[in-house]
Amino acid sequence: MIVAAHQLHYLPWLRYIHKLAAADIFVVLDNIQFNKNGWQNRNKIKTPQGAFTVTVPIFHHLGQTLNEVAIDNKQPWKRKHWGNLFNNYRKAPYFQEHEPFFKKIYETECEKLNDINYEILFYLVKTLGIKTKIMRSSEIKMRGEATERLAALCKDLGGKAYLTGAFAAQEYLDESLFTSQGMEVLYQHFECPVYTQAYPAAGFVPELSIVDILFNCGPDSLGLLMQGKHYSKPAGEVA
Repeated sequence: MIVAAHQLHYLPWLRYIHKLAAADIFVVLDNIQFNKNGWQNRNKIKTPQGAFTVTVPIFHHLGQTLNEVAIDNKQPWKRKHWGNLFNNYRKAPYFQEHEPFFKKIYETECEKLNDINYEILFYLVKTLGIKTKIMRSSEIKMRGEATERLAALCKDLGGKAYLTGAFAAQEYLDESLFTSQGMEVLYQHFECPVYTQAYPAAGFVPELSIVDILFNCGPDSLGLLMQGKHYSKPAGEVA
């Protein structure tokens, strides 16, 4: 059984959903420290000019955990984000199918960043037909720090392998904490699929939010995302 974990993201990008779908259990790290320069409150969509970043305005202070981050609803961000989705995707083949959900999301008042991110994530998992079990770190007894915490989490959940984001993780992930307990470390192997996008004059833009492929490819989205191999083992091992 493969366990993976990641922070909760806004309109998560393709690589995030690929990692989630490649695991048997995916733990949403919803109570770890907020990363000011991360993707917890922003992501990219496609416009006629290319990639465009949409950002949820937040109240944030140093050392704040993700589940403490509040949204700055005094700013008209919901109207802007809905306008960005509607104006840029309204002609996409499958936009109308998902329009009611996203329209309602941007009409609903959410106080915490986690609230809107969870609503969107659960909708995406159900809509895409992903069978991975989703768990919240805030509902799990976590122990240790950094890699020690991840290894303990994987073991406690009965995992035989831990799926980490990319080979760059080798710089900070201590594999021995897993292997010493009989667990493998797997490195995500992701190649952004080339699919039909709007605005071909702007060229193909990879690594966008999952909504880009969802609105353009509908029921074929997950198949396109998960084609090919999903992970690699450390050098010297056979995947």
